[in-house]
Amino acid sequence: MKILGASIGSDVHVVGLLNFLDIAKREGYDVVYLGGAIPVDRLVREMEKNQPDIVAISYRLGSEPLKKLLDELRREVREKGLDKIEYVFGGTMETGEVARASGIFKKVFDGTEELEDVVMYLRKTMRASKEEMEFPQTLHERIEFKKPFPLIRHHIGLSTMEETVEEIEKLAESGLLDIISIAPDQNCQQYFFEPEKMDPNQDGAGGAPIRSVEDFKRLYQATRRGNYPLVRCYSGTTHLLEFSKILKETINNAWAAIPIFWYSELDRRSNRDLLSAIKENLEAIKWNAENDVPVEVNDSHQWELRYAHDSLAVATAYLAAYVAKKLGVRWYVQQFMMNTPPSLSPKMDIAKMIAKRKLIETLEDENFVVFRMVRTGLLSFPADPYSAMGQLVSSMFYASYLEPHIIHVVAYCEAMKRATSKEIIESV
Repeated sequence: MKILGASIGSDVHVVGLLNFLDIAKREGYDVVYLGGAIPVDRLVREMEKNQPDIVAISYRLGSEPLKKLLDELRREVREKGLDKIEYVFGGTMETGEVARASGIFKKVFDGTEELEDVVMYLRKTMRASKEEMEFPQTLHERIEFKKPFPLIRHHIGLSTMEETVEEIEKLAESGLLDIISIAPDQNCQQYFFEPEKMDPNQDGAGGAPIRSVEDFKRLYQATRRGNYPLVRCYSGTTHLLEFSKILKETINNAWAAIPIFWYSELDRRSNRDLLSAIKENLEAIKWNAENDVPVEVNDSHQWELRYAHDSLAVATAYLAAYVAKKLGVRWYVQQFMMNTPPSLSPKMDIAKMIAKRKLIETLEDENFVVFRMVRTGLLSFPADPYSAMGQLVSSMFYASYLEPHIIHVVAYCEAMKRATSKEIIESV
């Protein structure tokens, strides 16, 4: 695909335009750069000559002069039959508002965007030109698609299905999350297959009250908009094999998070004795591996949440990855839960995580690929929103040293209340 770029009118500022075109070139576009202070009639002649797929126009000198330039451009484009070309604008917040109101531009950049937004626009446009409109719907493909930027994940599960569906729709439309994790209530996690054992007084406690296969399908449909995020769900704390099959069928589970030892008499999240829990959990890991579902084995941070010694956390991280590989897992998600326990200094925290990473990655080969995911430890959040925002930013700043493929954002409000789309979007 070809992009033609120019700063129009009397605007000689070209740095932003050059930066955009340089990114486009790296993304595989052919680029034609006209320069600054290009009259509209010359721009149109160059469009006829070069036949670009996209025209990138830059202007930052004020709203009123831009209105006149865009009126001229609109007339010329219609007269010359150039209205099938895609137009993109770059400028200030002031000129960006004029550009949006003109109706000429498919995309307007006004300086408030991140580099990632520019790259994703270019990649999406390139894919659309090849009739590949869909965002990748498997974890490894989505990571490759967004590279070098990490995928952004957050969880959501409110006290009613209606609230949860509505908020998921808002999150998908925002385009900010690549992965939405569904958090079911404890009744669902423990008794989905034995509904007669559920305590109705605990409906909605800790998550969404999911009660049927249709509920899962409804949540998945709520994500089919915006950037079509991947969807995953907590694994359940009993009947993990059956739960895995339902999640694969209903939400195309992005990956399964299953422990080796937990959801047993150890943590009382189920009534299974330890040996039975281990056997059932391993069966579920193996089934997901056989059905091309990536797996996260989360024992390490379960120990950390209980203030176990760092050496145990490191050892179990390696043991979990080793077991996953032996069970046939191809794509393995290793979560690094920072600030857990919260008394750890950033220096010692990152040292522990580097030890985990180095040990686990000795297992990597063509049949066992490790994806690194970082998150802020919930225990470290203060019950003050502004302090919590600072904690979120600082922990993710130093966690970036681990070069994550996935950032599991934990909303700043989680120590105070469950997050809605508002707090999640603010946190991202």
